[in-house]
Amino acid sequence: MRMVSDARRALRLMPFRAISYAPGTDLAAVICPPYDVIGSRALEEFEAADPHNIVHLTLPRPGAADGDRYLFAAEQLRRWRRAGVLRRDTSPALYVYEHRTATGAAAIGLVGGVGLDGPILPHENTFPGPVADRAALMTATRAQFEPILLTYDGDGAASDVVDAAAAAAPDLEVSVGADVHRIWRVSDADSLTDVSADLADRSALIADGHHRFAAYRAVHAAHPHEPGSGYGLALLVDATRHPLELRGVHRSIAGLSFDDAVAGAAKGFDVVPLAASDDPLGRLSVEGSTAFLVGTGDRRVLLRSARPGVLDDAIPAGRPDRWRHLDSAVLVDVVLAHLWNIDDADERVSYHHDIGDALRMSQRTGGVAVLVRPPALADVLALADGGARMPRKSTSFGPKPWTGLLMRDLAADDT
Repeated sequence: MRMVSDARRALRLMPFRAISYAPGTDLAAVICPPYDVIGSRALEEFEAADPHNIVHLTLPRPGAADGDRYLFAAEQLRRWRRAGVLRRDTSPALYVYEHRTATGAAAIGLVGGVGLDGPILPHENTFPGPVADRAALMTATRAQFEPILLTYDGDGAASDVVDAAAAAAPDLEVSVGADVHRIWRVSDADSLTDVSADLADRSALIADGHHRFAAYRAVHAAHPHEPGSGYGLALLVDATRHPLELRGVHRSIAGLSFDDAVAGAAKGFDVVPLAASDDPLGRLSVEGSTAFLVGTGDRRVLLRSARPGVLDDAIPAGRPDRWRHLDSAVLVDVVLAHLWNIDDADERVSYHHDIGDALRMSQRTGGVAVLVRPPALADVLALADGGARMPRKSTSFGPKPWTGLLMRDLAADDT
């Protein structure tokens, strides 16, 4: 992901004065995952954990301000800042952030304000609704609460800065369950210069946060002269030294019965019955070509061996050559749209990062779950480099940066 640099198109990650919780705060009670992976039950748990949990700002309920949830979040933010719950760093810096999970997976990289005019490659399409939602929240609060996740082909001086910082004791460390979050502040001039020079001729891939990145751009377009709006809060991770995990995003479709789903799918795939005890991802992983698992309760089937004629009929002309070999693409164009007559943006379709969540939702809504393998990273990069977009919610990179540790003020020019 390297490209020729010029003054306008350089990849820039600018220091900023981070907003964070005041010293002495029980951070484990006030931070949470990104807004789009929090289900209704988890939302209630985070809300109950602490009245100042950041979820009250990222997923605000209608309250004051005439029921406007975005203005309510802005009022909350102002109150918290006046009361000293949140404080702003005294001088700009980049921040090394690490999120390590119980399984040993880790994301570690630099958090800063990424220039929105730089070479940042999306690989998924977006929904208008979530983009408008995040843009409205940023506009009302004048803040960016959640870093998007970017990855790039590095192994250079910027990564040397990350590794040197991480070799020392962190400035902040918090454990939430088995997950550990650490932060190191980087403000010395030599390190910042090294990062800037190293990133200038590189490009980055949006690993997570396509809707937030689109919202960054929407807010900047609406307020082009406002200090700071040309940058978006981001965690930049070196794919060479610190590769991220890549998982698929599963679906549940409310109101589609298991029998109807199987009957429709059988028109385009071989259907193999499975036992409820079969390992879903294990069965999918051994398939050499496109395959899905459809199920609800204790009823499961494997869809495999897509019929070429159905692929020809269902996949729109002009799709990239790799399209018919991407599980997520075949799911959207063939299974959902062609065989089940359901648009991926239909309100009956929900998205899940966890298999259990997808199966439970299918039972609660009288529908089915569709379990999907992740695409190969090489396919993601090739499509992005060629300017193509995968279907929405095709990938889940991680571990994702949590919200509440580092936030950015849009109303002050510190980049």
